[in-house]
Amino acid sequence: MVAPAQTGSHAGKVDNAESSPPSERRRPQAVQSPPSEKERTGDGTKAWVLLVDDEPELLRGVCRGLKQQGYNVTEARNGEEAVGHLSRRSFDVVVSDIVMPGMDGIQLLRQIRQHDLHVPVVLMTGAPAVSTAVQALEYGAFHYLTKPVDFEALYQVVGKAVRLHRMARVKEQAAELLGNAGALGADKAGLEASFDRAMQTMWMAYHPIVDVRTQKIFGYEALLRSTEPSLPHPGAVIDAAMRLGRIESLGRAIRARAAEPIAETQDFSLFVNLHVTDLTDPALSDSNSPLSKIASRVVLEITERSSLDEVKDARRRVAALREIGFRIAIDDLGAGYAGLSSFTLLEPEIVKLDMSLIRDIHITSTKQKVVRSMTALSKDMGMTVVAEGVETREERDCLVDLGCDLLQGFLFAKPGRAFPEVTW
Repeated sequence: MVAPAQTGSHAGKVDNAESSPPSERRRPQAVQSPPSEKERTGDGTKAWVLLVDDEPELLRGVCRGLKQQGYNVTEARNGEEAVGHLSRRSFDVVVSDIVMPGMDGIQLLRQIRQHDLHVPVVLMTGAPAVSTAVQALEYGAFHYLTKPVDFEALYQVVGKAVRLHRMARVKEQAAELLGNAGALGADKAGLEASFDRAMQTMWMAYHPIVDVRTQKIFGYEALLRSTEPSLPHPGAVIDAAMRLGRIESLGRAIRARAAEPIAETQDFSLFVNLHVTDLTDPALSDSNSPLSKIASRVVLEITERSSLDEVKDARRRVAALREIGFRIAIDDLGAGYAGLSSFTLLEPEIVKLDMSLIRDIHITSTKQKVVRSMTALSKDMGMTVVAEGVETREERDCLVDLGCDLLQGFLFAKPGRAFPEVTW
């Protein structure tokens, strides 16, 4: 191992003429043997390395060494130049300095994840610090090296990174073959990139809710959709938002977009799902928000799968929403927390029976008894009952006989852009 890094703004740079005489500068050792299999990608071609550093002499030295090891190397003198290269081609490994003017190495790592969720990123620094190392690993750096660089250690790290990136590509191909494409980036930078793309491509699908008496549309439930392949379903988007601490911004975006296509002439109800923590968001009760402007037509759904215990003053917050004009629904009734806390805190106007209770209800006497009891008790308390997940005529007819007021499911229509028609 070479000597520890020097101090200073660009301290510890290899081959720095001001810090060491030529005879003491460490140079990459020439390699006589041809590139081994580890330096090649799955199709036998040389692996590509993107090398980023703002110090020209160091850049040349490391580049020369990597080429002697058998790699194709593209050089970049700063983060912005590196992003340009990333937009034009894919790489097997990125090796970057952390401390650079303009875009630093951590910021570059986040940009890299906009282009590639899996490419390994090796970060180097001449001023090592615990906080920097933690941040690098949090954002998904493959390895963290200190300067002056031990070239043999760098070569080993790059070789390992190439092999692991090849494995990631093979796994991705296998996922596509099995229909499971869209694996979520495990590191924070990859997750942020996926979530940002999901927010940019977000759109709302609307699923009809049918009135049993008239057999016509009572309302539509707004459902989150996105074209981001790494977050392939709404649950993945919500999970990413929770992991990133961005559930509030996601909720605000959903509510704004859900209200966009609603015209004053339309007389149906709009059902909008809330995450339980949305109750603490002041924007929810802001009279100038898009949803508040049509509050008299909006039903806010709060799932019984989440506990309200983490929301202080839940009863007061719900009362304030009612004053604006919102109605409240308990979603997924029968699949969530036992007890009456959600009923006593929310005092909902509408309850939605979970689809697990509805599936094959026409041939399951136990489900029929449970739904009949839930429906009767809900009506006694002045609540309207919605049965979700209706897929067959037999289920529909059974639910009508059991006294459900409203039905929702693929039997009537699939969720779609504003606004699908229904068939009874």
